[in-house]
Formats: sequence, structure tokens, C-alpha cells
Amino acid sequence: MAKSTQSFNKKEREKKQQQKRQEKEQKKEDRKAHSSKGKPIDDMIAYVDEYGNISDTPPTERKRRDIEQEDIQISIPKQVIDPTANAGRKGIVTFYNESKGYGFIRDLQSQESIFVHISELLEPIKEHDKVTYELEKKQKGWNAVKVKRSV
Repeated sequence: MAKSTQSFNKKEREKKQQQKRQEKEQKKEDRKAHSSKGKPIDDMIAYVDEYGNISDTPPTERKRRDIEQEDIQISIPKQVIDPTANAGRKGIVTFYNESKGYGFIRDLQSQESIFVHISELLEPIKEHDKVTYELEKKQKGWNAVKVKRSV
């Protein structure tokens, strides 16, 4: 009797290859069956409710609220400086560069940092001086004007 020309390992390899081909064919059929191509757009739309949950049902009209874009606050708003209480504001010079001619004053009431230019000084100032000043709205924001040292 003659021995078989195929060894055991060769048969096992062929079985594994055949099994892989079948699995690949099965996956291909599943993709075709569950494909989103050709489906209407309504089946692909997802809705988000007011709590952030995603669902496939549209929201009911009676629960829906219109929100204005201006009403949305992303961060904490800056403290608004009241220009009506303009005269005699007090602050401390936190930074001043004489060579460049500008600096910043920390307002004692609002803790805002106010820009000051050398042209708006009534008398020379330096860092850590207590000053009195008035506010003026300029192009880039609030500036200190009529700045003088206080005792």
C-alpha cells in the first residue's frame, strides 16, 4: 500500500484557509445586508434632546424652546466697570515701564487691570504707588487718564 501524498499538516492548512475564506465571505454578506447606502436621509439623522442625549426620534414641538444666540454664556463675564463713578477712582500701580511709557493700574474696587500711558500722567509714578485717576473708553478698552499719586 502506498502512503497518502498529502500530509496531516497540509490538510490542516487547507482547512484553515477554507475557513478564512468562508468567514471573509460571511462578513462581506453582512456588510451588504446592513449597508447604509441607499437608505433615506431620515434614517441617518440623529437628534439631541435638552439633556444632551442622542436619539433617533425628533423632539416634540411643544417641548421645544427657541434660544437666542446672545443668551448663551460660555464663560464668566468680566466685571463691568461703571463709568458713572468715574471721578476719583483709586488704584495701585502694578507695572510701569518708564522707558516705554506705559503701565497698568489695579483698580481697588473692581480688581480690574487698567492701562495707563505716560501722556495721561499729571505727575510721575512708579510701581506700587497708590494713585487716583479717571476712566476713559478708548479703542482697545478702558484707559486711566488724569493719573496722580495719592497720599
